[in-house]
Amino acid sequence: MSRFFAGGSDSDSDSSSDSEPVIRQQVAQFTFSDEEEDVKRVVRSKKEKRYEDLSNIIKSIRNHKKIRDMSSVLTSFEEFMRAYTKALPVVMKEENGVTPRIVVRALAELEDFVNESWDDKDNRKNLSKNNNKALGTLRQKFRKYIKDFESDLKRFRAAPEEFAEEEDDDEREEEKGSDDEPERVVIQPDVPKAVSFKKEPEKVKPVKPADDSDSSDWGSDSDSDSTSSDEDAKYTSIRDRFLKKPEKGTDEQATAPSGAMGDDAFKKEKKKKTGDALKKKKPKQDEMFDENDEEEEGWKVVNGTRSGASEQPKMFAKDAEIDTKLVVNKLNEVMAARGKKRTDRKMQIEFLRELRTVSETNNLGPAVAAKIRFNIVSAIFDYNPKVSGAMKLEHWSKLLEEIQELLKLLLEHEDVHLSESILDEQEEYDTAPFKIRGCMLTAVERLDDEFIKLLKECDPHSNEYVDRLKDEVPVTNIIEQVVTYVERLGNEMEICRIYLRKIDHLYYKFDPNVLKKRKGQLPANTVTSVEDMDKLCRYIYAKDQTDRLRTRAILSHIFHHALHDNWFQARDLVLMSHLQETIHHSDPATQILYNRMMANLGLCAFRHGNIKDAHLCLVDLMMTGKPKELLAQGLVPQRQHERSLEQEKIEKQRQMPFHMHINLELLECVYLVSAMLLEIPYMAAHEFDARRRMISKTFYQQLRSSERQSLVGPPESMREHVVAAARAMRHGDWNACATFIVNKKMNVKVWDLFYEANRVREMMVKFIKEESLRTYLFTYSNVFASISVPHLADMFKLPKSKVHSLISKMIINEELMASLDDPTETIVMHRSEPSRLQALSMQLADKVTNLVDANERIFEMKQGNFFQRGGNQGYNRDRQNYRNQNQNQNWNNNRRQDNRNRGNRGNQNRGEGRDQREHHRDHHRDQREHREHQREFREQREQMRNVDYQSKAE
Repeated sequence: MSRFFAGGSDSDSDSSSDSEPVIRQQVAQFTFSDEEEDVKRVVRSKKEKRYEDLSNIIKSIRNHKKIRDMSSVLTSFEEFMRAYTKALPVVMKEENGVTPRIVVRALAELEDFVNESWDDKDNRKNLSKNNNKALGTLRQKFRKYIKDFESDLKRFRAAPEEFAEEEDDDEREEEKGSDDEPERVVIQPDVPKAVSFKKEPEKVKPVKPADDSDSSDWGSDSDSDSTSSDEDAKYTSIRDRFLKKPEKGTDEQATAPSGAMGDDAFKKEKKKKTGDALKKKKPKQDEMFDENDEEEEGWKVVNGTRSGASEQPKMFAKDAEIDTKLVVNKLNEVMAARGKKRTDRKMQIEFLRELRTVSETNNLGPAVAAKIRFNIVSAIFDYNPKVSGAMKLEHWSKLLEEIQELLKLLLEHEDVHLSESILDEQEEYDTAPFKIRGCMLTAVERLDDEFIKLLKECDPHSNEYVDRLKDEVPVTNIIEQVVTYVERLGNEMEICRIYLRKIDHLYYKFDPNVLKKRKGQLPANTVTSVEDMDKLCRYIYAKDQTDRLRTRAILSHIFHHALHDNWFQARDLVLMSHLQETIHHSDPATQILYNRMMANLGLCAFRHGNIKDAHLCLVDLMMTGKPKELLAQGLVPQRQHERSLEQEKIEKQRQMPFHMHINLELLECVYLVSAMLLEIPYMAAHEFDARRRMISKTFYQQLRSSERQSLVGPPESMREHVVAAARAMRHGDWNACATFIVNKKMNVKVWDLFYEANRVREMMVKFIKEESLRTYLFTYSNVFASISVPHLADMFKLPKSKVHSLISKMIINEELMASLDDPTETIVMHRSEPSRLQALSMQLADKVTNLVDANERIFEMKQGNFFQRGGNQGYNRDRQNYRNQNQNQNWNNNRRQDNRNRGNRGNQNRGEGRDQREHHRDHHRDQREHREHQREFREQREQMRNVDYQSKAE
């Protein structure tokens, strides 16, 4: 069995130490000790450290002066200046601002040395180039530095002996003080030879002569052996040595051996003395030693938090006089580190908050408080290094608080002016009016941008988005306060900018008071959002000097009018602004706002029953097939090419928050219904017209795809409902069409999203009846000789006056060849419409005519090249034969002959081509005249038929 786990006694340990020293040496390497305590550690005050640094530098200067090493003297003097700057707070605190005597004497000696060296021109010539240059630099720096010590140097010149005696007294006191500090010297003993994992108690080393340091301090080997044997006597086995020790007190005294009690008491006594000696120099907040735990002697007890976050930053000296200049200088010092690589942003915010507390404690005035708070806002903005990412919620809440407090301070003190036009040299903190450099408007604009980023980061279908959206109330309140503040300053450009921010939070919100006031349900003096928008936008129209702000204001104004069913005001603004002509030159954000405006304007036109205007507003959005991207409401995968990461990142930044989205299904449904009400009657009226054009390509594709299906089931989606309604309308079945458009499923998906949805549904049913009547007349007019107006009114559930009006418009617009018989209330159809065979024949004739015209145009474009190509080919062939026949003749004669032949052939070809072109022109002219005669004959025949019909009717 290994000796490591065997029991041990005094005799065993002694015998093992004598017989197996190698094993004991190996075990000793596991005896742990604190490496930092292997060297002598001295606890010194800050005053002693600073004075000792100055003394060492002064000694090095004196040594360098002895050997006339000017470069080293200059280096040491620069170190002296830096060391004295560090020691200056200690001098102000301990010496009450009096310069230490050792410093005054050193400066006086150095002054004499510099003057003597400079006056001794012979020695200066013997100096090296570096030393000579260092002497000149030293003389300049020294003369500039000692201006602050002139009074001290005068006193030294007056009584140098007194300074020398006082300095000797200080040195003696320092030596005496060092003699009185043996208790503060903590020595960690070396690793003992005995096998022990227990940490030895720290011994206090008395300061004695160097002769007996080893023997007196550390003791002999026999002492260490006896101590280790006494410790081993406590345990019955080595295993007990590693067990957790019981609580010290009565239990320990009861279980400990009697022989160990005296040694333990001795250790406690020594430990108590050491602790008392350490407590003399340490502040109370640093006394965190456990006096009862023997094994944790010298360790510092700390809490679980970070020291940097828990400790309050120390801004000024303890007895420093706090004034405005000192605080502003400290503020500039803290903000100078802004943006640097190794700057701790969190610590910078803590420094600024501590500085704010200091200024409030000392009542330094509103200007200093406003400056510090503005810098805190800037530091919080800087804490988030990512421009595209949103800041953390804890910083967002702190940012709201700081900006609200800053605005409150600025509004309460009207004599505080915060503007970016104020330069740093023009800042004023002491007397009113106070002037501070900064821009409150820029801070609020960035606050608004951060709010939008926070909304984009959240899941729009979660409660977190709702919680973040609640922050819009304080954000809008902050904007209102900034509006008040900027209006007080009177800067028109800044007023336009903050007005636009207010508009951005107002233009997309529906105000029911507008419609109530229009109906007379509210008093006339009630202020609504439409009036607020009108006031803000009119100011921007008049005062803005940039096109972007004015353009965005117009777009927002139109959007707000359209949202509240002010169709004519919105339409007039669009037509007067001519934005549709210049919008493609704007930035992407403005183009997105334009698309949103056109979508909402189309919805407004649809609610007002302007079907054609609604279709015109929505066709540009829906024809592309990607309204989701154009409205910045999401990204759609692209088929042709994939987006790069940078493009996707940029497009995500342009997206609109979820609560500002326009329902895409509602938008598409309104577009398809508008296209159906326009396209179906047009298709019925121009069924056999070869030149018929599609009004809505998207709707036409949906309709054709449905017709190609072999089996059509009941509609499910919104598109299928509209297509089924269109097919019913083509047959004149208005009831089925209205049922497909207005039903429970469509109400839930689409129509209930409108304000006053019942009015919109009634309007749609009315239009479906009217357009179904028109389609019915276009489709079946060739079947009837006459139709009763009351029968049509009863069939389509329309008033007789409405049916009469619709038919009259169709007759006036020459859409329907008929006449109204008022006495009998019938529509008499004129048999001018061709039959199906005649219509197809006329369609074929038109297509052939178009084909002939196209061939003529192509022939006229290429006929000149055709004749020239034939002539050239003949010329090349003749030239080749000519060359073969006349190879032996002179080249010049051949060339002249070729030119003559070319001219003759060219003239001949041109004459032939001219004759052919004239013949073709005559032939085409005859064909055109023949077609014109046919058209005239056809028109005369139709006129005669109309006369016959009229005579028969009479």
